[in-house]
Amino acid sequence: MIQPSKISSDTGTLAIDAWAQPAMGRSRVDMPEVVRLFEKSGTAHLLDRCMSPGETVAEMDRAGVGTLMLAAWCRPGRWICTNDEVAEYVRAYPDRFVGVATVDLSNPVAAVRELHRAVTELGFKALRIVPWLWKLAPNDRLCYPLYVKCVELGIPFCTQVGHTGPLMPSEFGRPVPYLDEVALAFPDLRIVGGHIGHPWTDEMIGLAWKHDNVFIDTSAYLPRYYPPQLLQFMKTYGQDKVLFGTNFPQLALDRCTTQAREIGLPATIEAKFLYGNAKHVFGL
Repeated sequence: MIQPSKISSDTGTLAIDAWAQPAMGRSRVDMPEVVRLFEKSGTAHLLDRCMSPGETVAEMDRAGVGTLMLAAWCRPGRWICTNDEVAEYVRAYPDRFVGVATVDLSNPVAAVRELHRAVTELGFKALRIVPWLWKLAPNDRLCYPLYVKCVELGIPFCTQVGHTGPLMPSEFGRPVPYLDEVALAFPDLRIVGGHIGHPWTDEMIGLAWKHDNVFIDTSAYLPRYYPPQLLQFMKTYGQDKVLFGTNFPQLALDRCTTQAREIGLPATIEAKFLYGNAKHVFGL
């Protein structure tokens, strides 16, 4: 049973985590680039920990998180976590997990077909592509057929913005011009830029203001370290534009939610940030 959330006692809602992935204990081998990020985040012990769906829900309950947007991962040459593996979590707890698909960009036709399958057969609610993993910017031609399919399916496109914590080039995460061009070409495509865009946070805020279809999620950063300009945006004209995220298991759920509460947002804005905006963007 879900316990009352410490962070939502004033709003009556449980948080939706917009960016997470299953803790499968394989990252050290399959994603060596992220080891340093986990070490710097103080969560290196989670690199080797495999958490079942039930164990993950227990972590969510302790943190007051109602829903995890769980994403699959594919890198050039191999899958790290398949859409079907994520679907096993969703089937185990359909009221707690929401699937976020990914695809193999090296085969564009098969990628579109896999996205269609993940949404129509597995019930996934979004697509995520991580630019640094592929060394491709979001405006690369390989991505455009996927954006058309996202619009057809009515799902958002999620991507990483800002520098890369993993030891990979950061240029592909720059919001301007790359994500700006995508938003201009696809005004009907809901776009969520994860990881706040640092050190180009101002660029990301500018895009979210400029484009009605562009949003920001705060994953991979503890709320204690959100940039001041992002907090100002959240409290004012961007209160409908920012989604709570953790990048679990890189950051612990309870640590993120506790610090989110400590920001001291007005109750109505806190509810939008922790829950309402994600519900709207992902159609939950």
